[in-house]
Amino acid sequence: MAACVTDIARAAACRDSVAASHLKVVSVFTIFVTSMAGVSLPVMLARYFQGKSLYDMAILVIKCFAAGVILATSLVHVLPDAFAALSDCQVASRHPWKDFPFAGLVTLGGALMALVVDAVASSHVEHAHYAAMEAEEKEDEWRMEFVGGGGGGGDDSDSERVEELARLKQRLVSQVLEIGIIFHSVIIGVTMGMSQNVCTIRPLVAALAFHQIFEGMGLGGCIAQAGFNFGTMAYMCFMFSVTTPMGIILGMVLFSITGYDDSNPNALIMEGLLGSVSSGILIYMALVDLIAVDFFHNKLMNSNMWLKKVSFIALTLGSAAMSVLALWA
Repeated sequence: MAACVTDIARAAACRDSVAASHLKVVSVFTIFVTSMAGVSLPVMLARYFQGKSLYDMAILVIKCFAAGVILATSLVHVLPDAFAALSDCQVASRHPWKDFPFAGLVTLGGALMALVVDAVASSHVEHAHYAAMEAEEKEDEWRMEFVGGGGGGGDDSDSERVEELARLKQRLVSQVLEIGIIFHSVIIGVTMGMSQNVCTIRPLVAALAFHQIFEGMGLGGCIAQAGFNFGTMAYMCFMFSVTTPMGIILGMVLFSITGYDDSNPNALIMEGLLGSVSSGILIYMALVDLIAVDFFHNKLMNSNMWLKKVSFIALTLGSAAMSVLALWA
C-alpha cells in the first residue's frame, strides 16, 4: 500500500490559527465573486446571442471547454487529494485503510451511482415525454374525426418532439452535473475551512478563484444550452457560487466546535471518501454526458469537421487550464 505522505515539521511551522482565519474570511468573498462571474458569463452571453447564427456553435465550444475542465478537476485535483487523504500516516497505519485502496473503490461506486441516477432519471423523462406525445396524438385524432381538419405537418411535429426530448435530456444533465460539482465544492470548502495551515491556504485562495471561474464557465455553458427559464438559471448560478464559501464557513464552524482540523484522522477519512465519490460522479458526467454526447451524437458537430476540430481544441484547453492549477492547489 502507499507510504505515509506527511511532513510533520513543515506542517507545524505553517500552522497559525489567527492568520488562517483572516485568509479564510477573505477567501469567502473572493471565491463567491469569482464563482458568480464564471457561471454567469456564459448564461448572460447566451441570453444576448440566442437565435443568432453562431450561437449554437459557441455554446458547443463552451461545453467542450467545460468537459475538459470537469474531467481535469476530477482526475488531477479531486481524486489525487482523496488518495492523499487516505494514505496519510494517521490513516494508512490503521485497519482497514492500509489493507485496500478504498479511494479507487469509492470512486468506482460514485461513477456507478451517477450511472444509476442518470439512467433512472432519463427513463422517467422519456416516459413522461412519450406519454405526452401519445396524449397529443389522440387529441389530434379526435379533432380530425369529430371536428375535421387537414393533415400535414407530421415531419415538423416529429422534429419538434425530438428537439424537445434533447432539451429535456440536457436539462437533466445540467442538474446532475451541478449536483456533482456542488458536492465536491462543499468538500473543498469544508477542508479549507478546517485547515489551520497558512502555507496551504494562501496559494489555495488564488487557485480556487481561478478554479471556480473555469468550472463555472463549464457549468454555465451547460445551463445556457438547457434553455431553463430565468428564475431557474439564476437559482442554479447562485447555488454554484455560494457552495464553496458556505463550505468554508461550515469548516470553520466544525473546527471551532470539534477542534478537528484538516490533519485529524477522522477528517482525513471523510475528506478521502467524499472526495472519491465526487470524483466518480464528475468522471462519469464528463465522459458520458458531455464528451460522448457531443463528439459522437451531436449533428451539428458531426456535419462540420472544422467545428469538431475547434471543439477538440477547446476540450484540450479546458483540461490543460485546470491541470496547470494543480501546481498551486
